[in-house]
Amino acid sequence: MSLLGHPRVHYRLTGSTNARARELAGAGAPHGTLVTADEQSEGRGRQGRTWSAAAGRALLCSVVIRDPPALLPLAAGVAVAEVVGEVVGAQGAGAGARLKWPNDVLVAGRKVAGILVEGRPQEGWAVVGIGLNVALRQEDFPPELRSSASGLGLDMSAVEPTLSALLERLERWVAADAGSLVDAVRALDALLGQPVRWAGGHGVGAGIDAGGRLLVETESGTVALDAGEVHLLAGA
Repeated sequence: MSLLGHPRVHYRLTGSTNARARELAGAGAPHGTLVTADEQSEGRGRQGRTWSAAAGRALLCSVVIRDPPALLPLAAGVAVAEVVGEVVGAQGAGAGARLKWPNDVLVAGRKVAGILVEGRPQEGWAVVGIGLNVALRQEDFPPELRSSASGLGLDMSAVEPTLSALLERLERWVAADAGSLVDAVRALDALLGQPVRWAGGHGVGAGIDAGGRLLVETESGTVALDAGEVHLLAGA
């Protein structure tokens, strides 16, 4: 059994599991404290976007991590991608899970999970927020997301077992050495060889360096990105 997930606070409805987990971490909550919810009214993704999901159909959780490793966002991404990959493999769907740097998980090019890591390094803690579309149907997504997002095709009863599997994988990868983690990210890299753009330019994904940064080949040379959002260009 994973050490992560204890103690646990669960809400039928909350503003944001990350907000609740940050409050608990700031008040001294121990490593592994878990906040879950059936539904969020103020769920957030990266870049301040809203993360919405039909009640009870998504895994919505945030975990307090004490003394977080430098590559925590990538550790979370690999953990989620592995769990998703097992589900997809069991369904015989063919296309496995891929990790879109730094921490979106894709299946057949569509986003099934997102991760938001927030924290206070000076206080020695971080919160890993995960939204995973376990049982969402295409009609559950807003019209503007139906072509880019998807669910795992499972029943609502699968949310809790998926959470248990995810916590075990997250614990493993949080404790892993940086070299093993980077190798795992490279094996899941959705951007390798793909045309991408970001706020500072565009190019072709060229892998992940030893520090977990995304490498992009541009007309002027190789660029290493250590933060920010990267988009796959249309048609990729």
